[in-house]
Amino acid sequence: MAIASINPVTGEVLETFVPLTDAELEQKLALAAQTFVTYRQTSFAERSQSMEQAADILETRKVELAKIITLEMGKTLKSAISEVEKCANLCRFYAEQAPIYLADTPALTDASRTLIRYQPLGVILAVMPWNFPFWQVFRFAVPCLMAGNVGLLKHASNVPQCALAIADIFDQAGIPTGAFQSLLIGADRVAVLLADPRIKAATLTGSEPAGQSLAAIAGHHLKKVVLELGGSDPFVVMASADLDLAVNAAVTARVMNNGQTCIAAKRFIVEEAIATQFIAKFVEKFQALKVGDPMLADTDVGPLATPQIWDELDAQVRSTVAAGAKLLVGGDRPQQGGNFYAPTILTDIPLGAPPYQEEFFGPVAAVFRVSDLEEAIALANSTNFGLGASIWTQDQQQIETAIEQIEAGAVFVNGMVKSDPRVPFGGIKRSGFGRELGVEGIREFVNIKTIWIR
Repeated sequence: MAIASINPVTGEVLETFVPLTDAELEQKLALAAQTFVTYRQTSFAERSQSMEQAADILETRKVELAKIITLEMGKTLKSAISEVEKCANLCRFYAEQAPIYLADTPALTDASRTLIRYQPLGVILAVMPWNFPFWQVFRFAVPCLMAGNVGLLKHASNVPQCALAIADIFDQAGIPTGAFQSLLIGADRVAVLLADPRIKAATLTGSEPAGQSLAAIAGHHLKKVVLELGGSDPFVVMASADLDLAVNAAVTARVMNNGQTCIAAKRFIVEEAIATQFIAKFVEKFQALKVGDPMLADTDVGPLATPQIWDELDAQVRSTVAAGAKLLVGGDRPQQGGNFYAPTILTDIPLGAPPYQEEFFGPVAAVFRVSDLEEAIALANSTNFGLGASIWTQDQQQIETAIEQIEAGAVFVNGMVKSDPRVPFGGIKRSGFGRELGVEGIREFVNIKTIWIR
């Protein structure tokens, strides 16, 4: 499988990379296993010092690193800078909290002393996506390393420079080379790698088929996995909502990262009483978005990451319109060259059309009208996905009902869904299982050992 940096704005091949040979891959795996023996013995103070140093490097080099992100996958430079800054914050968060989250926990039993101890598992394999090429990796790597595990990264093949830059950051921060390594290999070699007994567990962020494949292999070898897969997040707007606040958030929630975000709002479910107003404001703001060179400060929406993603998104839009939906804005390529897709709004969507069950990975919003909260929740829950959801209302009873009944890993009230190091992140149903971040995330890949002393 080709491993190359290709500028999604121009299609220019920036750099190509030769995949690791079998012998080179074996050397890296052996180094990881050997390093774990000593790295697990390091103190939290030592690991925290390295994470603080990693945060310093990220902050100092944020513009340089952000440019690599933008050149490889096309997000706006300003959002890439924010991504790097978020990674620095994550490093500092776990540098402080990991010793607390993984401290021995006492328990009351019939013994004179009982405690729960959290110990690292070993080598953890991470299969990571291109859409947040730094953040997705750091939110795996930082808790992994702070827990005393070592990590192997199989990054998406279109962001190899990001993968190598991350490994370099940890190396400069004082993390032993064997404790975090980037593997430039294709997806076809993950199965053999995961089967190796030196790999103790795995995590994947990506598509549903990729998650199914990884989980099946891991299950065969009785290895734990954490999966964060697709989403078709509902954005529910009720009549009592602050309409302007909701519309502004709706635009950001749909087009951030050029629309290529698992937790982006994708289905906008609006109460009939305000639907016409909401749609009019929504269309106006979509029409005002500037699509163009992601390196420019005034660009709102850059290109999709690859031509294949463009083709898939366009086919979904065309299929939805052919089924009878109304295209209010967009639905085409706004300029020649590059993987640009115009910010698009679809409405009057007939039952069974693609937005009901498929994830649209690009700046395309599907708007649905509903009569009341009961219908809104039923529609929100009608997909196979269950990653995140947001509800916009000032009615306290509606808030409590939505929190209780919406099927998702996270429900945000009067705010757009986002990941935060302080709280767990993950989904239910076909959006995956397990959690990242928070105390729950750092405890996913540890041996939770019960110690009973008479």
